[in-house]
This record gives sequence, structure tokens and C-alpha cells, in this order.
Amino acid sequence: MTSSQPIDTQNATATANSNVPLWKQQDAEPFLKIENITKKFGEFTAVDNISLDIYKNELFCLLGGSGSGKSTLLRMLAGFESPTSGRILIDGVDMAGVQPWKRPVNMMFQSYALFPHLSVADNVAFGLKREGASKHEVKKRVAEMLDMVQLGHLGKRKPHQLSGGQRQRVALARSLVKRPKLLLLDEPLGALDKKLREETQFELINIQEELGVTFVVVTHDQEEAMTLSTRIGVMNHGVIVQTDEPHDVYEYPNSRFVAEFIGSVNLFEGKVVEDQPAHVRIDSAEAGGTLFVNHGISCAPEQIVHVALRPEKIKISHNRPDQTENCIQGVIEEIAYMGSLSVFKVRLPSGKEVRVTQPNFTRHMGERFTWEDKVFLSWDEDSSVVLTS
Repeated sequence: MTSSQPIDTQNATATANSNVPLWKQQDAEPFLKIENITKKFGEFTAVDNISLDIYKNELFCLLGGSGSGKSTLLRMLAGFESPTSGRILIDGVDMAGVQPWKRPVNMMFQSYALFPHLSVADNVAFGLKREGASKHEVKKRVAEMLDMVQLGHLGKRKPHQLSGGQRQRVALARSLVKRPKLLLLDEPLGALDKKLREETQFELINIQEELGVTFVVVTHDQEEAMTLSTRIGVMNHGVIVQTDEPHDVYEYPNSRFVAEFIGSVNLFEGKVVEDQPAHVRIDSAEAGGTLFVNHGISCAPEQIVHVALRPEKIKISHNRPDQTENCIQGVIEEIAYMGSLSVFKVRLPSGKEVRVTQPNFTRHMGERFTWEDKVFLSWDEDSSVVLTS
């Protein structure tokens, strides 16, 4: 059956792409475009030729250790540092020469930088008053933001009368009240304790989704980046070494650095003995056998590679499983009960230590393990990934 109605190809494409993230759409324009940005301090290169596209309404995390260049990159986006070379475009506008206060950007600092002598409401209103907004507009927007961060009843308090989590939300409200197109957050939850940090992460996600503001977050905390972000850019020595969604960064790291930096991982060094399009076999002296991975790689014959295997992918048992590959034997040296999971450190005959984690689904453990037990470790062929760098 055909229709005489003309097809609206533009709307059809938009509908088809509605559930596809912008960074996966070929025709999507990035909201923040970083082109070949380099920043040098004398002979030291803090940021080294980075190019990155971030899209509207993303909550993008720059993740890295101390000295990786993530905060320097954030400061260049804010205008507090000038690039040595390269350029930054926000919503299609080149930021070269644009002063920080003239950019459609606001920044939330780790220290929160609240004015101790001002009330909560006056802290949030400060930027609007400096811009000359009317009293009615200031009052309205401050009230809206305080309600959004659930502090509407604390507007008259001073910062010293608030908890750490409340001060964090005041700083967030102050950063958002001017309605920036882009909000930069430098270690925003670093000053909070673990439980409060976990609770605040979800509050931050909800606020970002409600406002639709693009967030770029700098953090060194892997769990925080995994929880918050739509995508993660992992930084090392001034370079972004991998950009992906959290699941892909964790499950498919592109290097040993990323595999070790994100979560816990076991790495087995070995030599490629069979490389097919659909699978690869690695002879590993460390593992004490042949490792089979059901994906191909691009490498030289007999190249030395590493097989990355997450601890939770490994099965542990007293009896040998019915498989000849991806099965190794060792002795339990350490056991740690962590509540939701148990951690085992198993020593192989090669001396290699393997970390295994098991979830504690019930109060009563099934198969019991103790120190010095001889055990078998096994895993599925799709549980590991081969790393060539």
C-alpha cells in the first residue's frame, strides 16, 4: 500500500536518530569543538595536540591522574589559560581572545569559593547582580535554582552553617543561575565523604538532565566518572588516550594504561600463536597455558601482547571445569570479605597473582574457599580482551 503524502525526510531522519546519541550521528554538529589544542609552560607540554568534540546536553568527564593535563584543558575552556596553539569553538564561535567573563561558560571550583559573609541566596545572586539584572529577575531565578538544588528553605543561612554537601549545591546553583551554555566542574565532589559523594552524583545527573546544560567534569575518581558521564575522555601525559562511553572504556580498553586505570584488571603477557579474523590464541607463560579470545587483532606474527581480564569475569572452583583453554590452577593466598562481594588473590605456579571477585548473592556462601586452597580459575572466551599497546 502506498501513500500520496510526501515523505518528510528531515523529520524522518530526526525520528530515526532520536534514540541515537549525538556523538554517533554522522551529521551532528559538536557543541564544543577542541581543535589541536596544545599548552606549554616553558619546555613542559601540559596539553599535547588534543582534538575533541563534545555535543549538546552531554555530561562529559575528563578522567586522569595528577599531572595528566585535565585541569589545564578545563582552564583553557574557561578562558583562564590561553592555548599555545589550536583553537576552541563553543556553539560555533571561536573563543580566541574572548575574555572569561564574556564566554557562555561558568565554572564550579573544587573549593566551591563561596563568600563567607554572604547568605546562601546572596551567594547565588552574586553573578546576576554584577550583570545588572533587575531585583525581580534576581529574586525569581535565585528562588528557582535554590528549589532545584533543594535548598530553598536555607536561603538566609551563611556558608559556615551548611554541611559539605549543602555548600556543594550552593556552588552548583551559583554556577547555573546565569544559565551558561557550558558548565565546567573541577573535581566537584572531591570534598565530600564517600556516601554523600555517591548520593550527590545522582543529584548532579538529574539537575543536568532537567536543565539541558552541557557539563564538562574533571575528575581523578574512576567510579565518579563511570557514574556521571555520557562519555569519558581518559587523559595521560597531556593526551586523551581513549574517548568512549563508560561501558566501552571499561569492557574494551584500548591500552594497558586504560585497562589498569579504570577499575581492577588482571594482565597476562603472552605470544600470539594463532591469529584468525574471529579469534586469537596466546601462549602465556604467566598464565601457564594457552588463552583463547573470540576476537581477532591486528598484529605481527608471534607478537608479544597482553590479555586483559576483569576479576569479576573469572569463575573459581575446587574441581577442574570441563574446558581445556582459559583454565588455570593456583593457590588462594588472600581472602577479603567486602560485604557485597568477596575478593580472592590466587597465586599461580609462575608466581603471577590473579585477583578474583565473586558477588555475595546470599547470606550463606555456596562453595566454601579458604587460605591455601588449590583452586581452578576459568572464564568464557568473550570475557577478555587482547591489548597490543
